[in-house]
Parts: sequence; C-alpha cells; structure tokens
Amino acid sequence: MTVLRFNKVGIKAISACVPQKKVSNYDLGHLFPSDYLDKLINSIGIEEKRIADEHVCASDLCFQAARKLMADNHIEPESIDFLLFLSQTPDYIVPATSPILQHRLGLPDTTACLDLSLACSGFIYALSTAFAYASADGVNRVLLLVGDTFSKVVNPLDKVNYPLYGDAGTACLIEKGDYDESCFILTSGGEGAEVVTIPCGGYRNPVTAESLVSKEREDGNFRRDVDITMDGMTTFNHAVSVLPKGIKQILKETGRTAEEIDYLVSHQANKFMIDFIVKRIKFDPAKVPFCLSKYGNTSSPSVPLTIVSELEGKLDGEKKIVLSAIGAGWTIATAFMVTKDIKVSSIIDYQD
Repeated sequence: MTVLRFNKVGIKAISACVPQKKVSNYDLGHLFPSDYLDKLINSIGIEEKRIADEHVCASDLCFQAARKLMADNHIEPESIDFLLFLSQTPDYIVPATSPILQHRLGLPDTTACLDLSLACSGFIYALSTAFAYASADGVNRVLLLVGDTFSKVVNPLDKVNYPLYGDAGTACLIEKGDYDESCFILTSGGEGAEVVTIPCGGYRNPVTAESLVSKEREDGNFRRDVDITMDGMTTFNHAVSVLPKGIKQILKETGRTAEEIDYLVSHQANKFMIDFIVKRIKFDPAKVPFCLSKYGNTSSPSVPLTIVSELEGKLDGEKKIVLSAIGAGWTIATAFMVTKDIKVSSIIDYQD
C-alpha cells in the first residue's frame, strides 16, 4: 500500500466537457426485452450517455474543458508549468498527446508534458502525480487533463458493456497555496488484469484483419478483439470488497470520521454498486453525488465529471472530500483532501 501526503498544494479550479450527442438506454429494445430493460436501467442507474462523434477524440473534449477553465479563472498560458494528460484513448501511440495539447492551448515551450494511462482509477492516480509535481521547487501550477472516449471501443451489440459507457473530458488546475494536508492511498492487484481488457491493439497482441471482425462470444454477446470486454460479476465482487476497505483506511490515516466528510465522490460505475458500498461503510447517501443517469460510466474522467456536474456552487469555503475508484488492472485509488474555494465551471457541450 502506497500512502502519499502533500501539504500546501490543492485544486484551484475544475471543468468538464461532454459530447452533444445523447444516446438513451431506453432505446435498447433491440437488445433487451422491455421488462428486463427497465430493471437493468434501474439497477445500473444509467438512463442516457454522451457519445463522441467519430472524429472527436478525448483530447478534443479535454481541450475545450481546459479553455473553459482558463477563461473562467483568467489563467494565463505562461503560468502553466506542467501539463499532464491521462487517457486510455489517446490520439496516437506515438507521439504522446500532452505535447499536442500544450501546443493547441498556446502554452509556452517551457511547459513540461507527460502522458499517463489508467482506466477508471486514473483521475485519482493522476491527481496524486499532479500534487507531487506541484509540490516540487520550480513548479507552481499543473494543468491536469483527464478524458476518455470509451464508446469507440464498445461493440453496440455487447449487452454487458454497451449500456454502460459514455465519453467526457475534464480539466483541473492544481497549484501551490494555503491548503491543508491531503492524503492518497494507491494499491494494485495485477492478478485481475484480464477481468476488464481490450484483447488486441497493443504489442502483446497486435491488431490483425481478424481482430476487426465482430463475432458472437461464449456469453452470447458480439465483440471484436479490439472492443472492451468485462467480467461484470467478478468486477462487482472485487469492487465491493476493496473499495470500502480503502475508504475506511483513508479515514483512519487522516484521523477523520465518516460524519466529518462533506462529500464522497466515487467512480461512476453503476448505481447498484455504489449504493452497496455506501451502505456497507454506513455513509450518508445524501453526501454521495451521482451523475450516472446523465453521462454513464465515462471511465477515467468520471470522478471530476461528477464534481463538475453535481457540485457546482457547493465547494465554496473549506470542504472535506473523499475520492474513491477502482480501475482495470486492478488499480485502486482513494484520496482525502480539504478543498478550499474550488472554482467549478459549468459543464459544457463540445462544439466543433
């Protein structure tokens, strides 16, 4: 277990951008009987998702989120020392996407850039990285961009995954300042690497013509080898086992109680799972924001998207917040921080 503590750095501002196109899960009658479809939507809590057009990448959504953040907070490009971009759906294998975003945003050539890659736990891992860089001498501001377009790797005939995933891009500004101590707990368990996976596309299993053919699988769903596949029950069982432990551990590490926490912002996987975890840790459900019904599971940006969607205007003054997520790998991340007047921009729709 890795425990990281930071002082005098924090989140100054946050923003998010989502595609304009809405896809309703109530329109999936061709995949599910109507009575089952209603039960499914009630269980996962996802009524609709935002889906990016074919030519729109995660970086495009992050770009517009970053421009919104910078405009709303009067942030000069020259003040950004480091740009981090985290995504499982980058523009290219080579080059990295962060330098491309640095150029598009008009940040100076003195800006350091780095790409990171993790799935649903990615934002919290990347936030700890941003805090670490912002703590260093010579770095005052870090722009953290986190986005995914998982709709591009989901087969529309896959009954397990197609109802779940939507697209989004987010931006966070992390800087030095008068902030209280924050704490991150990061763990992993690579034995679960094959539970959530895209079988082909890397150099272990390169893409072939056969990889692009949609086939019926053993579970009756259709997928290509370049589409995401997930063992849903194994994922659920592991999540409800490790996430409550992580939340309890972060409270213990920081000497806090559940009653002291203003908000628990969880990765938006599905509502049944989050409700189960909240009940297990005996946390007040009124303090657990949801944006699942509108945006679905957006993977790595789901935590910041939830903050922007549900906590705009609610983070004035000091707030005690816990962040929690599990991602493919397995990678588990939990964080505690006392936020101070975070400027939350209104969520925006992507504009060509």
